[in-house]
Amino acid sequence: MSGHSKFANIKHKKEKNDAAKGKIFTMLGREIAVAVKAGGPDPNNNGKLRDVIAKAKSNNMPNDTIERSIKKAAGPGDGVEYENITYEGYGPNGVAIIVEVLTDNRNRAAANVRNAFTKGGGNMGTSGCVSFMFDDKGLIVIDKEEVEMDEDELMMLVIDAGAEDFAVEEDSYEITTSPDDFSAVREAIEKENIPMASAEMTKIPQTYTTLTNEDDIKKINKLLDMLDDDDDVQNVYNNWDE
Repeated sequence: MSGHSKFANIKHKKEKNDAAKGKIFTMLGREIAVAVKAGGPDPNNNGKLRDVIAKAKSNNMPNDTIERSIKKAAGPGDGVEYENITYEGYGPNGVAIIVEVLTDNRNRAAANVRNAFTKGGGNMGTSGCVSFMFDDKGLIVIDKEEVEMDEDELMMLVIDAGAEDFAVEEDSYEITTSPDDFSAVREAIEKENIPMASAEMTKIPQTYTTLTNEDDIKKINKLLDMLDDDDDVQNVYNNWDE
């Protein structure tokens, strides 16, 4: 099975420098807190927490940091309550953008996201205005240098576990799953002690939009950079074909 890789364009990742890595750990800590409060601190009985832990490990979050985050979330807490909110809108030339935030201040988050859209030459839309243009999928990326298993064996392993697609790229294997099969496929890979460069739920565009105007390209980069710099923003998905 194979597929053309555009995953690098789907999610504007915050991996530019050490400061960004610290921001990722903060974001993951929030996700762990929400998962623990929703389903308890035992990952054996909390599938959502298992998935977040796997995501944290793929982002090189130390085990002791993960454990501290779980213990903190399971304790009396500091009274901070986070909520997940999704915003949708359009960038220049109709590029579809979905912004997922995890915030303790809904008004602040909405104002900051709206400001990013405005300054980036776009506009926020109503709920559902672009989400129908994306498919929810599980995505697991494995660095070829990190796996000793034969390519065909690995493909059969993930397909038997429920994967929808196994794409062979230049430096990696990219495995896509349905949301329901994501955990089973990830756990099958974990049982073989195969490191995962990334393991998380994502949104994959059904179609892509090309930008040829230099001004539009500058604007969308500004929009995405502003969202990246916002501490409340967890994930940004778009259908811009860079």
